[in-house]
Amino acid sequence: MKAPVGARHKRKRVGRGDGSGHGTYSGRGCKGQNSRAGGGVRLGFEGGQLPLIKRLPRTRGFVNIFKTEYCVINVGSLSIFDANTEVDPQALLNAGLIKSLKRPIKILGNGEIDRALVVKANKFSSTAEEKIVAAGGKVEGI
Repeated sequence: MKAPVGARHKRKRVGRGDGSGHGTYSGRGCKGQNSRAGGGVRLGFEGGQLPLIKRLPRTRGFVNIFKTEYCVINVGSLSIFDANTEVDPQALLNAGLIKSLKRPIKILGNGEIDRALVVKANKFSSTAEEKIVAAGGKVEGI
């Protein structure tokens, strides 16, 4: 296979005489900090003005990289299932309540449930557990 015409460019050879198109100042302009060898400014330098990074308030605390992120589902959303159904992660995925099975599932207590369901999930909030059991259902941890 061959690259299409115009896809490959010749390397810019600077400082090879005026006829090359990159002679005299070698594309660096005339005088100044950026024209010198080893010149230029550090990352974030704004010519002595207080840099943006120092103008912003510092972030407090830290981000826990080991935090477990759950797919959360409220008890009210479980009313789409028929009574006496077993609600497991695969059923939740098929119903479109969760997007993937990669994360663990937590059931929260927002909303009402009016049917007995057997709910299987990784975690339950205390109110969710109470509501499911009160409706005649059953709670099972995975």
